[in-house]
Amino acid sequence: MALNLFNTMGRTLEEFKPIREGFVGFYGCGPTVYNYAHIGNLRAYVFLDTLDKTLSYLGYDIKHVMNITDVGHLTGDNDNGEDKMVKTAEERHQSVLEIANYYTDAFLKDIDSLNIRRPDVICKATEHIGEMIGLIKKLEANGHTYMAGGNLYFDTSTFADYGKLANLNLDELKEGAGKRKEVVIDSNKRHPTDFVLWFTKSKFENQAMTWDSPWGRGYPGWHIECSAMSMKYLGKHFDIHTGGVDHIPVHHTNEIAQSEGSFNEKEKAEGPCVNYWLHNEFLILEGGKMSKSNGKFITLQTPPGEGKGFALTEKGYDPLDYRFFLLGGHYRKPLVFSFNGMDSAKNGRAAIISKTASLASAANIVLKKPLPYKKGQADNRENLSEKANAYLDKFKAALEDDLSTPVALSQVNLVLKDSDLKPQEAIDLITRMDSVLSLGIIEAASKIAGGPDHSSDPEAAEIDALIAERISAKKEKNFARADEIRNELTARGITVTDTPNGPVWTRK
Repeated sequence: MALNLFNTMGRTLEEFKPIREGFVGFYGCGPTVYNYAHIGNLRAYVFLDTLDKTLSYLGYDIKHVMNITDVGHLTGDNDNGEDKMVKTAEERHQSVLEIANYYTDAFLKDIDSLNIRRPDVICKATEHIGEMIGLIKKLEANGHTYMAGGNLYFDTSTFADYGKLANLNLDELKEGAGKRKEVVIDSNKRHPTDFVLWFTKSKFENQAMTWDSPWGRGYPGWHIECSAMSMKYLGKHFDIHTGGVDHIPVHHTNEIAQSEGSFNEKEKAEGPCVNYWLHNEFLILEGGKMSKSNGKFITLQTPPGEGKGFALTEKGYDPLDYRFFLLGGHYRKPLVFSFNGMDSAKNGRAAIISKTASLASAANIVLKKPLPYKKGQADNRENLSEKANAYLDKFKAALEDDLSTPVALSQVNLVLKDSDLKPQEAIDLITRMDSVLSLGIIEAASKIAGGPDHSSDPEAAEIDALIAERISAKKEKNFARADEIRNELTARGITVTDTPNGPVWTRK
């Protein structure tokens, strides 16, 4: 079976064929670093990581590029509202650079804790202004721009295929322009879908970060950064571009217009800027999709502050419990967040770890941390039994079926239940599968197989007493006290895992 991916361009499942044999260039839209990433944002990066590691598992060499938006992203995608970075800087009485650096570090900490492999290139918008200006000059030379009110706009009427990704009907947009406030926002626009390539101080007089340009001192529009940076690091034509479904109607639609609008005739004949567009669906709360607009959102491990939200780790969840929760749903399906779902994910991951540890302990197997598959090096199956190969075939087939992680994850449980497999071979299978799933199974199991040695820990007796008290509290149905103890242990960096021999604790 070959790798098949759902291409948003055309809305079909397609066999993946890279531009260059054995190599994949892909670009994933990164964060706007004006606040903590909420858990809905982080779904996109777990999806990206699954794609990255699946491609490695299948033997491809990869170049993965992701942007950091630290300038130019307004609160509305259609060139309306304030610059998100400037807005946060003013609210917190800090410089834009301080805000960008702080939240970039927080984001990287989040993806590290989710076992997400960092992209090969992480590029900041503010460090690529020259590339953006150069790209805008090409668009201007190709007749795609106009000046109005001091800002430079992309004229979407000059790009014949504008809206093809989102299946936009431009005639309907024009007819409804007078009625739809969300479409017509800027009176300088000739057409409802036109967008700004370069802002000058004519729109925002107090913009914190500005640069000299042929169109006046100002700053770039949000959309131009991804086109400029993807083209710099991956070339004019590359394989895969990813992002959330909210990027389809505006941001990615505008990216295509900018990138392909800069092409000369030879480049046009070579094909589109991107061959496969992949988009993940939202994480849904009871009140709708998660948003930072009202401040009430859930982070992974850092509270958003001001009493308006909380972090999952505050509730006793490991970041990898959340990864397990996400992998239990397909990336193209909306996923409803609930604490019942998180509890199931936590218990499911703990059960896998416990079974792996018990299997290794019973067979005196020393567990070793799995190494990620090297890019360009396919899975080696020498010396595996026919049955083990069958499990890997099903695991691989699930990944090749548009990254069907629920099916891939189910193979882990089936392996652990199969008593006909030799223990060492079962451990080998789990290690291989977790190189893609990245749930920390082997690492966590290695800490509890045979029981960790706490003899040198000065707090061991106190922690053992707390765990014993928590067990008693749960038996007496004093859940408030049990929760207090759990929160105290979590705050002290203690992870408790239930095993057949009772709870086992480790330090993070």
